[in-house]
Amino acid sequence: MSDGSRLLVVVNRSAGTAGDGAVEAAVATLRTGADVEVAATGSRAELDEALAARDGRRVVVLGGDGSVHAVARALDRAGGLDPAEPVGILARGTGNDLARTLGLPLDAVEGAAAVLAGRARPLDLLVDDAGGLVVNAVHAGVGARAGAQAHRLKERLGVAAYPVGAALAGVTSAGWPLRVEVDGRVAAHPAEGWAADGTCDVLMLGVCTGRSIGGGTPLAPHAAPDDGLADVVVSVATGPVARAAFAAALATGEHVDRPDVLVLRGARVTVTGGPIDLDADGEVEEGVAARTWRVRRHGWSVLVPPPR
Repeated sequence: MSDGSRLLVVVNRSAGTAGDGAVEAAVATLRTGADVEVAATGSRAELDEALAARDGRRVVVLGGDGSVHAVARALDRAGGLDPAEPVGILARGTGNDLARTLGLPLDAVEGAAAVLAGRARPLDLLVDDAGGLVVNAVHAGVGARAGAQAHRLKERLGVAAYPVGAALAGVTSAGWPLRVEVDGRVAAHPAEGWAADGTCDVLMLGVCTGRSIGGGTPLAPHAAPDDGLADVVVSVATGPVARAAFAAALATGEHVDRPDVLVLRGARVTVTGGPIDLDADGEVEEGVAARTWRVRRHGWSVLVPPPR
């Protein structure tokens, strides 16, 4: 059993925020109430080694969704991802979408205080048939294509790669022929161009336990991270005008009310067709032909602020 008075703070050594003053202040705050050890890791092997040597310390992740994703996967590989062993999160990434869903402070010092006073909240996970794990959301289609475009451009354009990648994806993506099943039932809407076999040109697919992606974009605004079900969002807004209207509505969460968007809930989701790019907690995988996700209800827990 982990000891809340002894903490292991895991920092991604390559992250731009790993050594800034806010991080030092957060660690100092943690040290007012706990014995703190900091592990800066830069590879999967280093992360696995640090977690294996934690000696009963409670794990605290300092970073964004990608860092939380990496630590959760490492704990899962080691058999240590247990709802009885809550993980602390100090939100220091770009998006921090899981933290937003959970109402965690986005200020590092406030986040440290919340970790010290926090209570465990059991949360759901998505696990897939390729050995993957998702702590917040996986989405496919135009959003993931934007991420892939940005990754290829990042070395040349730096931070400008992300808006450029999004613009390229929006212009060049006319949809992917997909078949989506939720709990064994084909997701289909006869008025929106689904074929008899359940295939349709899909602009964007989301399978979510958290509510937002990309730093607060509410892809699944009504998702509950602990109810044992994923919110499945399917957009077939593939025409030029429809794509623009979908993008505008997505920014506010109003896309779920559009007639060319289908929202379903279930514990098992399968997608076939494409191939299509996937983005799981910010990690992009290109050219996926088929994938199945299952909800692992209350597969882990996170420290959240006590109720006021």
